[in-house]
Amino acid sequence: MNLFDQDPEERATAVDAPLAARMRPRTLDEFSGQSEILGPGKILRRLIERDELRSAIFFGPPGCGKSTLAFLIAKQTKSHFETLSAVMAGVADVRKAIEGAKLRRQAASGGEPPRTILFIDEIHRFNKGQQDALLPHVEDGTVILIGATTENPYFELNGPLLSRSKLFRFEALGEEDIRGLLVRALTNAEIGLASMKVSMEPAALDHLVTAAGGDARFALTALEWAALAAEPDDTGGRQISIGLAEEAVQHRVLLYDKDGDQHYDIVSAFIKSMRGSDPDAAIYWLYRMLAAGEDPKFIMRRVVIHASEDVGMADPQALVVAMAAAHALDFIGLPEAEIPMTQAVIHVATAPKSNSVVVARERAKKDIAERPPTPVPIHLRSTAYKGAAKLGHGAGYKYPHDFPGAHVPQSYVAEGAMSEPYYEPKEQGYEAKLAARMEKWNGA
Repeated sequence: MNLFDQDPEERATAVDAPLAARMRPRTLDEFSGQSEILGPGKILRRLIERDELRSAIFFGPPGCGKSTLAFLIAKQTKSHFETLSAVMAGVADVRKAIEGAKLRRQAASGGEPPRTILFIDEIHRFNKGQQDALLPHVEDGTVILIGATTENPYFELNGPLLSRSKLFRFEALGEEDIRGLLVRALTNAEIGLASMKVSMEPAALDHLVTAAGGDARFALTALEWAALAAEPDDTGGRQISIGLAEEAVQHRVLLYDKDGDQHYDIVSAFIKSMRGSDPDAAIYWLYRMLAAGEDPKFIMRRVVIHASEDVGMADPQALVVAMAAAHALDFIGLPEAEIPMTQAVIHVATAPKSNSVVVARERAKKDIAERPPTPVPIHLRSTAYKGAAKLGHGAGYKYPHDFPGAHVPQSYVAEGAMSEPYYEPKEQGYEAKLAARMEKWNGA
């Protein structure tokens, strides 16, 4: 039996169903997170509400709502809804689903043929042949495909299949979303744990929220295990302690309040360790954050930022390495991604440092905000549109490749546009070479 084999209402209230299944939202308004793609007025929500959905790929980490949204679509749509799991299904199952969709269209008497929505969970597990079997039927509208994947679809799905679908990226749920789900589960008597009289120590709730890492299924499953393990007191009530919460998520609480001073202090220490060229300290703070359940994507965003902010042109490869590690996190996930994450932290920490990129940015933004806009100089204006040449556009422009070293002095902004030079290279690392090159240009 898969996610959709039971009637949705039956499955949501089944006594023996896991808490995570029982707590699935029953309407779009109950859906948590993903406001960027599913908020009021967003295109995905409008098409679902109008029952006009087209083929789509839902991409995001586990427990962020991909299959839950499919559950809501199945409940709301007037189309025939069919589901396959790519873990268990093969080409024969795909063909059977397609044939069923064709028969429904042929059996329709007048009017628009009934649509078939085919939901394929873990679609990245389909091989090229299985994905190819879907192509013509997605293209001609025999089925509306909804695929869910935790893997980067640009690597795991065929290009032609992607081009026939709209990609929606789901993000890990925010901590307040997770907290809201857990509180709802604790207080809901119909499908939650209120009938068991479950309460939680505030620190235990905080730990489940933090450890979940944006995964609603993980959070609700851990809550259920902790509730069942709690010893009933004389009144039948169950109290979930911090110890039970630690056991339920299988790692201990560290001194790291992600909403308070400890969060900001540790992140600050991590950043300043990279800026201060201490790789050992940076690695220590990296693993303090990971052990405490910090979102690894948040960590990698800090590394990427500081690869430009503190290293910049002193070692341009730092940004390349940081971005590669961030991509590796998406591509392979934890714990294996800890290795490229550590490599990126070491690279940024040991690289020569320069903040010239930040200085250039601030100077440019200040001028744009405070100085009146200047016209594009005539020699820089486009000659591509009709009549441009007659207006003198491009006159006097010197094509750099016609000159030795592909460089020729000429003005690229109007006089008075800039208050001062923006980029001033320093003498660290690769930037020393840039400084010498620019000095040669300026002296030409």
